[in-house]
Amino acid sequence: MIAGTISRITGPVVTAEGMTGSKMYDVVRVGAQGLMGEVIRLEGDLATIQVYEDTSGLMVGDAVESTENPLMVELGPGLLSSIYDGVQRPLPVVAQQSGDYIERGTVASALDRERLWHVVPKVEAGAQVGPGDIVATTQESETIEHRIMVPPGLSGTVVKVVAEGDYNVDTTLLTLDGGGEVKMSQWWPVRQGRPYKRKLDPTTPFTTGMRILDTFFPIALGGNAIIPGGFGTGKTVTQQSLAKWADVDVIVYIGCGERGNEMT
Repeated sequence: MIAGTISRITGPVVTAEGMTGSKMYDVVRVGAQGLMGEVIRLEGDLATIQVYEDTSGLMVGDAVESTENPLMVELGPGLLSSIYDGVQRPLPVVAQQSGDYIERGTVASALDRERLWHVVPKVEAGAQVGPGDIVATTQESETIEHRIMVPPGLSGTVVKVVAEGDYNVDTTLLTLDGGGEVKMSQWWPVRQGRPYKRKLDPTTPFTTGMRILDTFFPIALGGNAIIPGGFGTGKTVTQQSLAKWADVDVIVYIGCGERGNEMT
């Protein structure tokens, strides 16, 4: 375990000593409340940390503990229809823990560990599987089938597979020779892009449901678009209209620096 102590505090930036072995962008827990932070600079045994919560009350000498992992997101069934803050804490769960305001050091699982999902295996013992292979499915909603795939970097022969039934996200669905396991959920570093076999050329129009955009500013399905503009010119309203009327299956809405009323 890598643990040090605070030697300097400058607003949201904290310097900790005794952090030998830390890596850039490792997530750390700062102080008695375990405030979440990220290593942004290393110099000798000193680690400069960007704390993502209010640092009021921290003192020189308080403990700093490294998780020895980068900032990661948890992927799996249950993400759809969920509302998260910037570090993937589900806001409805946080509200149950601390009310309308997020208390410092709040920890909440991104996925519901108790919820059961009906899993249908798609492979049998003895099958050869590799990254991206679909090994099981579960119905995440009435219209969305969640396909459980072998994560990147894992491959081998299936030694054991569960029977069709109801399981939570922590259940091991497949065991591979060599000890590899496949579950419904997996962790992935936020700064590392997901691997892909090949990219598809955008050939299908993206129907936004807004005639002025579809006519004068057509967008390709799988393409990119930007809405520039000054304050109060309707950028957020346009995004909300796209989220409501676009001809797509899944909408991921990310509000960065938005006012609270614009998110509600």
